Amino acid sequence: MGTGMGHAGVGQVKDSLILITLLVELGVAAAVSASLARSNTFKDLLLMPHRSWRQTLALVAMITVPLTLGVWVRVRVPNFLAADLSYEATILMGLLLGPGAAMLGGAALALPAVWHGEYWTLAVNLAVAAIAGTVGRFIEREEVWSFSPMIDLSLYRWVTRNLRKPRFDRQIMLLGLIATMQFATSMLGRRYPTRYFELHSANWWVELAICACAPVVVGIPLKIWNAVRIERKLEEQSRLLMEARLDALQRQINPHFLFNTLNSITSLVRSKPELAREMIVKLANILRALLKEREAFVPFAEELAFTDDYLDIEVVRFGEKLRVVKEIAEETLDMLVPSMLLQPLIENSIKHGLEPRIGGGTVTLRSRMLTDGRLMLEVEDDGIGMDMEREGGLSLAASGTERGGSGGGGIGMRNVRERMEVMYGSRAEVEIVSRPGRGTKVTLVLPQLEPGEAPWGPLGEALQARWADVSRAMTRG
Repeated sequence: MGTGMGHAGVGQVKDSLILITLLVELGVAAAVSASLARSNTFKDLLLMPHRSWRQTLALVAMITVPLTLGVWVRVRVPNFLAADLSYEATILMGLLLGPGAAMLGGAALALPAVWHGEYWTLAVNLAVAAIAGTVGRFIEREEVWSFSPMIDLSLYRWVTRNLRKPRFDRQIMLLGLIATMQFATSMLGRRYPTRYFELHSANWWVELAICACAPVVVGIPLKIWNAVRIERKLEEQSRLLMEARLDALQRQINPHFLFNTLNSITSLVRSKPELAREMIVKLANILRALLKEREAFVPFAEELAFTDDYLDIEVVRFGEKLRVVKEIAEETLDMLVPSMLLQPLIENSIKHGLEPRIGGGTVTLRSRMLTDGRLMLEVEDDGIGMDMEREGGLSLAASGTERGGSGGGGIGMRNVRERMEVMYGSRAEVEIVSRPGRGTKVTLVLPQLEPGEAPWGPLGEALQARWADVSRAMTRG
């Protein structure tokens, strides 16, 4: 981005116009940088750790096309000098993209000026690009991103740091280099007014303002784009945290289920070995299904089949004391639901609702579509129930926050609530209704997901990919 001056033939630009131009340049730099930062394509290209030459060319084009137009406007429109930001743009590309890309961009920015007779522009842009690109390779990338346009603060930090522990400061070096090259180009524009365009003044304080403005114009895009970079890093950290949390929940559910099932088999090994054998066979079927590569979301029919295997084990264990009723709507079978969703709820109904009851009871599974297109699942038992006041009212409402305590039948129920919150956020609802001595009903309301759709776009897709990785690792193990 360059601190330009009008056509060389106009002669000395008035100091008042120079100062106004410097202020407008700051606004132009901020406007162009902010506009580019709104483009997802630009952000993706800018923040790539490694780019192909095609991607580098695309990024150079996105930066230079609007600024080349600005050079053309400066050449064609009298006194509209702030549109020419080619000097600072060349430095910026050198620092971020390297000397080769910066020289290409600098050459493109020079074309309107060369066409207008300012023949020195091409050579100067190439030299500035080579110097800035070389310095950019020498300076750490974090130091480039943290370069501050606030010169007074940079100098203050430099002084305070060196008073405590003297050291070479690359940022101050960069600030001085930009200002020094700006002064050199100003002198070149003053010496060859018809062959090179740059703001210059005979007044030393105005010339000082010109040299001080250049680092600020370079720093403004860096600050704006660095804010985008930090936001992208925060999103990545949030995604990784979500993956880790979901992975931890899945790892907790599987051992919890296995532990309780093995306990059931252990209780029958001596008293009813044939039943124990049958349960082991069915458990083997369940483990085989678990060790298969499983997606984070599966059709409800597949989840229901997995649940049937678990219920078969429990029916063998309890015999006639356990009755299972299914009220499944046909249109719900193709809906996508989180895998391993129903089994912890059924386990809680049996273990905490029916098992303490002498006569056993009934577990009822229901599914139906709501009028708004969401899927409603219910797991209900007629067991001993629980005291909702003591348990804290247990519901996860549309706000995505819990109202009440952490009760609800142990680890399995808490994991289901957490998984719903992680995977759907505020789009899902979990409600628990229980009356002591009359049973408990857990209602899940899930948003509709089409095949291949993830709950929150790329994050959901990343979670599915992570789920597949975990499954493959379990299979190899």
